[in-house]
Amino acid sequence: MNTTIPISQAATAIDPGFQRPLSGTVTNPLNTHASAVSWGAILAGAAAAAALSLILLILGTGLGFSAVSPWSQKGISAGGFGVSAILWLTLTQLFASGLGGYLAGRLRTRWQAVQQDEVYFRDTAHGFLAWAIASLATAGLLTSVVGSITGAGLQAATSATGAVATVGASAISSELARPDAASTSTGYLMDSLFRVAPGTAPTTPPGTGNGESTGTPRQGNSQQLPELTRIFMNTLRTGPLPPEDVSYAAQAVAQRTGLSQQEAEKRVTDVYARMQLQLATAQTAAREAVGKARKASAYAALWLFVSLLGGAFIASWAATFGGRQRDI
Repeated sequence: MNTTIPISQAATAIDPGFQRPLSGTVTNPLNTHASAVSWGAILAGAAAAAALSLILLILGTGLGFSAVSPWSQKGISAGGFGVSAILWLTLTQLFASGLGGYLAGRLRTRWQAVQQDEVYFRDTAHGFLAWAIASLATAGLLTSVVGSITGAGLQAATSATGAVATVGASAISSELARPDAASTSTGYLMDSLFRVAPGTAPTTPPGTGNGESTGTPRQGNSQQLPELTRIFMNTLRTGPLPPEDVSYAAQAVAQRTGLSQQEAEKRVTDVYARMQLQLATAQTAAREAVGKARKASAYAALWLFVSLLGGAFIASWAATFGGRQRDI
């Protein structure tokens, strides 16, 4: 004989042997088969955050270029431009992350009969995942920008030693190799070797003389200046000019200017010392530039870390807020 048990009583009519309802179909009130992660909502929030971040970065770039003036003493300063870029990057991260987190929490499915603490945790996780995916997508689109920020310090540190050691001499060599070397500061120093005092006629006019004397520079020869330049460059980075080179260069100066050998040697050593000072100044400037680049890279990386951390927090909080709005 069949006995029908109402569905309302099935939950309490339990078989002692098997611990399950004797008959009837009971809907699971806890909805245990529903996924705890709404990937559709997460991807939607991440896409919105990445798009907004890209739009704001482009807007910030345009505003930055409009604030910089090509005219001297006009527009925003370099320090002000850096501060503005940091602030805009931080605000961009906060706005975009907040939007992505809110959408991830608002668009997720409703969890039935789930404790409030669990709902809060899931919403927080949804916001964090939306922020993470959006950050990865934005970094993929802006690889060159992120790489320049994080890699500038490492590149500067690895190349600093070689750059500082050679930058001054390389700059001087390149100046002397130019056709208009006389117009450069180094060319000016070399030309000052053969400067004749006012009212004194040169003993050997330029472009004349046979240069047949043995052991002395060729008088008036167009190769005389490059020859003395090579003599200077041979020891410019290592120390003082050797006495034999001083004597040889002084002979050329004495023949061209009419100075005595002693006066010519003094002029040669003075010009050589000024060139060494120029080299030391260039090396110091190179060291300072390397240090500034390294500090700027470190500051940029730290601010990028702070802005990303703030974005993760805002996205998680916004997701909980959106989730509460969803469940109302």
